[in-house]
Amino acid sequence: MTDAPMTNPPQAEQGIHNVIIIGSGPAGLTAAIYSARANLAPLVIEGEPSSTSDQPGGQLMLTTDVENYPGFPDGVMGPELMIKFREQAQRFGAEMLTDKVTRVDLSGPPHGVWVGDPEAPKPTYRAWAVIVSTGAQSLMLGLEAEERLIGHGLSTCATCDGFFFRDQHIAVVGGGDSAMEEATFLTRFASKVTVIHRRDELRASKIMQDRAFANDRIEFLWNNVVTDIQGEEKLTGVEVQNTATGETSVLDVTGLFIAIGHRPNTDLFEGQLKRKENGYLVTEPDSSHTEVEGVFACGDVQDDFYRQAVTAAGSGCMAAIDAERWLESAGHG
Repeated sequence: MTDAPMTNPPQAEQGIHNVIIIGSGPAGLTAAIYSARANLAPLVIEGEPSSTSDQPGGQLMLTTDVENYPGFPDGVMGPELMIKFREQAQRFGAEMLTDKVTRVDLSGPPHGVWVGDPEAPKPTYRAWAVIVSTGAQSLMLGLEAEERLIGHGLSTCATCDGFFFRDQHIAVVGGGDSAMEEATFLTRFASKVTVIHRRDELRASKIMQDRAFANDRIEFLWNNVVTDIQGEEKLTGVEVQNTATGETSVLDVTGLFIAIGHRPNTDLFEGQLKRKENGYLVTEPDSSHTEVEGVFACGDVQDDFYRQAVTAAGSGCMAAIDAERWLESAGHG
């Protein structure tokens, strides 16, 4: 089954785009595919390659094997998957701009979007509808080896990568609910999971602590921090330091999962879009609508629960359909 494009789509007028999509991960590019097929000629401002928080293609550009995305029974490389998304969007007429959005004015519609100088008196682009898909970034330890070993024994997602560590000894850094959830999930595959925590007690909720303490495959290394990650092309061990004694040692693991939290890329929208206490954008239930007319949000920028490529893509589809219907009902274009 295919979705037919609109027969009488609204057209951009007076230099105003129908749709601007900010961000180009699975959510943004899926929104671009659907918007382009609806003849809305979306402009996708995909980010700049030099920015870790504004990476074109999103977090999958930093991922090696993706084995849980439907349609790829043998798996697919993260960058390859995102290139396919991008090419598909372009095939239907989406315009790509490899640049960083520096300012938005969401007091419209039409809404204003700046690239380049944020102090410029007029926006670089205007659009009736804006789809926000700027994603989120995993908080990291700040070690030099992280960039080299991400996807090569170092991961931030147990659901994504746990399968690769079957019958191995792996470690999880963190002490909150996310860390306990990751550690518990990883025991499905690993022979042993060592939780490294800088304190002598967890921050996690009691129910998550009880589950972890009751799991005989989980051990705890208290009062320790990771000071280095060993390995050139593949992780071979983790150096830790005791916060009480200063003593260092090497933990013999073949995998390390960092679970110290995520940070949504929402600074750009401060004061203009409603955010949760953890910074994620608020959307209406079962919808991508924000509280601002003509502004929609999808993917990890508003999803603080699932955080998967396939759910991000699904929400990008929702945002495109919501924007299309809103444009039609509002009579813009």
